[in-house]
Amino acid sequence: MKSTTIKSFFLTIVFFGMLFSAQAQKSFTVDAKSNFSVFGTSTLHDWEMKSGSGSGTANFSVADSKLTDINALTVSILTESIKSGKNAMDKIAYETLKSSKNKTLKYVLKSADKVNETTWNLTGTYTIAGVSKELKTQVKVAVVNGIVTLQGSNKITFEEFGMKSPTAMFGAIKTGQDLTIKFNINFK
Repeated sequence: MKSTTIKSFFLTIVFFGMLFSAQAQKSFTVDAKSNFSVFGTSTLHDWEMKSGSGSGTANFSVADSKLTDINALTVSILTESIKSGKNAMDKIAYETLKSSKNKTLKYVLKSADKVNETTWNLTGTYTIAGVSKELKTQVKVAVVNGIVTLQGSNKITFEEFGMKSPTAMFGAIKTGQDLTIKFNINFK
C-alpha cells in the first residue's frame, strides 16, 4: 500500500511539473517600439538606414523575469520601410535589395543556445534580396514587465546575399562591401 501512495505522489508531482512548464511557454509579438538598422560605408561617408516597422512572433519560456527558453522566433521587415532620410539613397538601396520582387526581409530561428542569464547564441536563416543564408547571432536578452527584449547585430556582405555593392554618380561614389545589421526587438 505504501509503494502505491509513493507512486501516486510522484505522478502528481510530474503532472504538475508538466502543467507548469507548459504554462511557462507563451506566444509573443513584435512591439512597435522595436527598431532595426543597417550600417555601411562609402567613399563619401559612413551611412545608416533605419526601420521601426518590423513584425513577427516568438514563443518564449519565461520564469522569474528570466528568459529560460527560446522555442520559436520569426521577424519580418518591409524592405521599403528601411529609410536613410535621403530619397536618392533609398531608391538605390531598394534597387540593390530587389524590393520590387522581395517585399520583405526575414529572419527565422533554427536553434537557440543559452550562454548565460543575459546572453544567447541564435542560429537562424536570414532572407535578404531573395537569398537565404544561415547565420549565427549573439543576442543580449532582458525581461522587464513581461516584455522580452533581444538586442544584437550581424556583420554581412552584399555578396553573401547575391547583391552588388551600390554606386552613385556614375560610379564616383562606391559603397563598401561590408554591412552591419543591428536590432533592438521588443516582444510583448
